[in-house]
Amino acid sequence: MFTLIVRLYCRYVAVGNEPYLTTYNGTYLRTTLPAMQNVQTALIKAGLGSQVKVTCPLNADVYESSNSFPSGGDFRANIHVYVSQLVKFLSDNGCPFTINIYPFISLYIDPNFPVEYAFFDGNATPLNDGGTIYTNMFDANHDTLVWALQKNGFGNVPIIIGEIGWPTDGDHNANAQLAQRFNQGFMQHISGGKGTPMRPGPVDAYLFSLIDEDAKSIQPGNFERHWGILTYDGLPKYMLNLGTTNSGSLVPARNVKYLERKWCVFKPNAKVDDPQIAPSMSYACGLADCTSLGYQTSCGGLDARGNISYAFNSYYQINNQLDDACKFSGLGTVTKSDPSTGTCRFGLMIQPYYGGAQRKHGYTRTALVLILFLWTIL
Repeated sequence: MFTLIVRLYCRYVAVGNEPYLTTYNGTYLRTTLPAMQNVQTALIKAGLGSQVKVTCPLNADVYESSNSFPSGGDFRANIHVYVSQLVKFLSDNGCPFTINIYPFISLYIDPNFPVEYAFFDGNATPLNDGGTIYTNMFDANHDTLVWALQKNGFGNVPIIIGEIGWPTDGDHNANAQLAQRFNQGFMQHISGGKGTPMRPGPVDAYLFSLIDEDAKSIQPGNFERHWGILTYDGLPKYMLNLGTTNSGSLVPARNVKYLERKWCVFKPNAKVDDPQIAPSMSYACGLADCTSLGYQTSCGGLDARGNISYAFNSYYQINNQLDDACKFSGLGTVTKSDPSTGTCRFGLMIQPYYGGAQRKHGYTRTALVLILFLWTIL
């Protein structure tokens, strides 16, 4: 049964993820292509070389423009030879060039980035590239890549958008309203099969992501744990029509079972100047997830006591509500009154699911990710 599912649904094998990212300082420049070649050889030996294609999702920083227009696009000078070799491999084997495009990241790192240019409403000041008009960043970024491919003799290599999306928390520009605006706008933008000015036709794209990842690295920013269109327990965050249901909206995960309705909070009689608060919060947030706390985030309106309670509860829930996970030097207490307020949701852990295994403790969300993935493709 598993083999059948793979043959029906597996179209690509992605080797690595954004290995040429500038922050890696060239660590994977010499190993990425050999790894792809090894996977290609294995697919051919398995008789799947014509059915399953090898690719490597790359970040949009592998190309740049010499004149700030798409027509000035070329591969980044310091990695030009490596990207060219990779693209030649893709071209020789009929494989797609996979690129991750994130207008949100551009807005996050550049305070002067024109906000409207990130969306698809047509409200942005148009960019005129020698008579070709661009009204959104996605088209312009995509066509910068097209120009780079053409300039290097690979104009016919197919392009896949491996990741595109908008986070809902962890930054003042990351919220459900903007995420809905972006993702719905993108779906409408590509649904007609119009494509981009340099690549007319259907766009092959994958929204990122299905579900939040509360253990993901936050080195790029706190928003990294909040890309999901669903919450950790499979609830839709906003209305989004993907064209897959009659209702035109997302379908929540069914039959999700939670642990007991209880939360860990800061003791009502404890003082906010207690010297154990800082180390306790640092410990809790270091091992759990406090990325919803901050300026203009979903829990940004909490007072000091609320912030402490949120941190304590995050640690408590991720440890399956163990009694010892709500101690915090005597500062924590368990309550059965939901401390959630407004947009700030205090999480409640889902019941562990281990199949035939008889484990009693451990991290619980992996099972839900698998269930939701299977629910999506079957």
